[in-house]
Amino acid sequence: MPKDVLCEVNTCTYWGQGNLCKADEIYVVTHTEQAKDTKETDCKTFKPKH
Repeated sequence: MPKDVLCEVNTCTYWGQGNLCKADEIYVVTHTEQAKDTKETDCKTFKPKH
């Protein structure tokens, strides 16, 4: 598991107490050729809680 990866999306399956991400892997993509800020990226690891 990645260490010290923070996430505030508490509707995600991998969200953990203290805003820690509990996913084994993190996959982030860019919407542009070279992202310049967070709005140009997207976390593909997100999986909604059921």
